[in-house]
Amino acid sequence: MITKIDHIGIAVKSLEEAIEKYKTLGLRITKIEEVHTEKVRVAFIPCGETKIELLEPTSKESPIWRFIKKKGEGIHHIALFFEGDLKSFSEHLEDKGVCTLKKPISKGADGKAVQFIHPNSMGGVLVELVSLWKGNS
Repeated sequence: MITKIDHIGIAVKSLEEAIEKYKTLGLRITKIEEVHTEKVRVAFIPCGETKIELLEPTSKESPIWRFIKKKGEGIHHIALFFEGDLKSFSEHLEDKGVCTLKKPISKGADGKAVQFIHPNSMGGVLVELVSLWKGNS
């Protein structure tokens, strides 16, 4: 079951410059980490029950680098928190014709299991499903 918006992912060229902009709004950074599998550095900014996730590419092979090159900085995805077996839910979505992108589901930022749904299946929006990591989720 989807219970909340977990975060909004924003692609940025420079994490440091973006952090300063969000600090001017009175927001604070709680954590910065690198996700080697996705070739990004990530900064987390809590905002109510959700977070803003700033994503800076660390390589030209990063999906975020390709996104910025094609579309510029901006909203990259919306992440929804899923309580339950993310692998089974992904299989259910695929059975319904929804195109998922992570096979197998991987461990993403903040130590969570992640699955992306292709924008073509969601009206042009890249949707990320996040759940608690359970080893193989």
